[in-house]
Amino acid sequence: MERRLAAIVAADMVGFSNQMQHDETGTLARLKRVRADFIDPAISINRGRIFKTMGDGFLAEFASAIDAFNAAVAIQKAIAEDNMSHDAGQQCQFRIGISIGDIIVEENGDVFGDGVNIVARLEPLAPSGGIVVSNALREQLWNKVEQHLVPLGTQHLKNITEGIDVYHVVDKGEVVDPPRREADVKASDRAGPLLAILPFENMSADPDQAYLGDGITEDLITSLSQIGHLSILSRNAAFSFKNRQISVGDIGTELGVKFVVTGSLRKSGNRIRITAWLTDTETDVQIWSDRYDR
Repeated sequence: MERRLAAIVAADMVGFSNQMQHDETGTLARLKRVRADFIDPAISINRGRIFKTMGDGFLAEFASAIDAFNAAVAIQKAIAEDNMSHDAGQQCQFRIGISIGDIIVEENGDVFGDGVNIVARLEPLAPSGGIVVSNALREQLWNKVEQHLVPLGTQHLKNITEGIDVYHVVDKGEVVDPPRREADVKASDRAGPLLAILPFENMSADPDQAYLGDGITEDLITSLSQIGHLSILSRNAAFSFKNRQISVGDIGTELGVKFVVTGSLRKSGNRIRITAWLTDTETDVQIWSDRYDR
């Protein structure tokens, strides 16, 4: 493992689940086009790399705060210009959050640490098509960018001990929306039952099997998010509960979700057992469960 300081960009598509409900094929095609035409080139040009994709969103790391900021601005400007040539129902809009902090990079390239956790909680506060940054990143941008960084106050993010001073990136003359609490935006832009799929717990003696549990969770989030009548919470929010001991009811309150999927895996030799549960967060009643031996 390698530890270093990095700027982290988190983004997800606004209203993805709602658009999927009405036009799955078209929505996926639009998302792929925006990624290929605008997002990936902007990140590459500014010397960054995407280390995680989660259905409608992504996480990227940069060695420079300026590079991360410039990439985010370029992405939002390019998407905004592209949207002008499409009807409202055919447009893509993203929310972007940026922070800087200590990260741990594993051999497979995955990234963990406070820098990732904070930006995952920061991104939902951005307005549609907008960018928000933490004070830690703002300090690195001082007198180096032409955009204004308008204070949105101290925000108390879920699972983050201390309050974070948040700033909205605006061009001159732009109207600033008031800050939103994270709990207020969990159900926005979504249709149908809101579901959180939490990281599957590794019950094996081999700690390396935790990667398998994470992979199963990510595959479930990606696959179920393509079902039109379901709304699946983002990977960033779900994985903030990894290795935490917390009741299903408290999870429902924190995330604003009606249902939670939890699970575990056990591996012995060449056999594996995966168990999953679906629970109503309001009643704490287990609606469904099953196990799979392979």
